[in-house]
Order: sequence, then structure tokens, then C-alpha cells
Amino acid sequence: MTDTTQKTMLIVDDDVDFLFQMETQLRGHGYDVISANGKDEALELVKTTTPDMAILDLMMEHMDDGFTLCYELKKAFPGMPVILVTGVAAETGMSFDTASQGNRDWIKADVLLPKPVRFEQLSREIKRLLKES
Repeated sequence: MTDTTQKTMLIVDDDVDFLFQMETQLRGHGYDVISANGKDEALELVKTTTPDMAILDLMMEHMDDGFTLCYELKKAFPGMPVILVTGVAAETGMSFDTASQGNRDWIKADVLLPKPVRFEQLSREIKRLLKES
């Protein structure tokens, strides 16, 4: 395990079970974790704390909350990596990705992962984005 004790992860999701699971797993891997149940709560948190990375649900109270929160976070913290996790493809049949520059321009997230997300996959993306070994 690398020294990640100084890395703070912001997790935002309206699914309390997902929040609990992610908090537990990330803390178990040495990260500091702050969490919010929605976009507005997250925006309040980042007024006093600067996370090193954010992991956001795409659909929360409003269907576009993840997109708008990602936009606001990237505007406030341009270098902060953001991972969007979503079950939107399974729920609606719509799919999004960050493979093309055009999609990255409007999605703003660094990575988009489908729910349910395996922690091993999430961990690989976190390490890659934070340039951890």
C-alpha cells in the first residue's frame, strides 16, 4: 500500500449504501474521505475543504446533478481528477463515455465508470489519476 494518508477523496451519491461502501473501502486503503448526499451538500463542503479527487454519482436529486457538480468542481479546482459513476446505461439505455475529446469537453469528468463499480477497477483509476504506484 502506498502512502495515501494525505489524499482526501470527496464522494457524492444519494445512495447511502454506496456512500458507506465507498467510504469504508477508501478509508481501508488509507485515504481521508469526505462525503455528501447530493450536489448542494458537496458544494458546501468544498467551501472549507479541498479534496484531491472527487467520485460523483451522475444521477442524484436531478438527472444532471453529477454533470453540473463535475462542471462546478472543475471550474473551482481545474487540476482535480473527477470520476463519475453511474447506472444510467442500465436504467435508461443511454450511454456516455470520456473516450472522445468532444465528450470530455462537455462531460468534464476524467473517467466515467458504470455502476455497480468494482472497487479494484475504481482503485486502478484512482491510482492512475493521482499518479500513485
